[in-house]
Amino acid sequence: PQRECLCTPGQAARYRGRVSGPLLDRIDLRGEAAPVSFAEWAGTAGREEERSAAVRERVLAARRRQARRYGPGRPGMTNAGMPSAETRRHCPVSAEVAGALEAAARRLALSARGLDRALRVARTLADLEGSDEVERRHAVEALVLGGKETEA
Repeated sequence: PQRECLCTPGQAARYRGRVSGPLLDRIDLRGEAAPVSFAEWAGTAGREEERSAAVRERVLAARRRQARRYGPGRPGMTNAGMPSAETRRHCPVSAEVAGALEAAARRLALSARGLDRALRVARTLADLEGSDEVERRHAVEALVLGGKETEA
């Protein structure tokens, strides 16, 4: 936003074409980071933020939940490493969540791989909250984190 892109529209379209489709389907989380001004950077020192130790404990608790879910025969198995064939078995969803995912799939032209990815990320978000159920808000956030803006 601070510097204008010097690429022609054709160059930008060719670049987007190279990094879209099947390649982006294999990336679970995407995001944009805007430049931070010095004033914004300097003003963060006084803000109350979640401490690293608290984040670490939430992540460890989520991994313990995942270890229980996948059982002793799959040590170290996480949601991210779950094979697509097992996703729906280990990540059951309510009719409301299924409806939101179906609507998003139609509107955003999601592939089966894209839907599996969103469901694995949603399951991880629920695990981080300590929730046994994947809720609609987890699915919507997963779609946004996957680079799919939605109104699901």
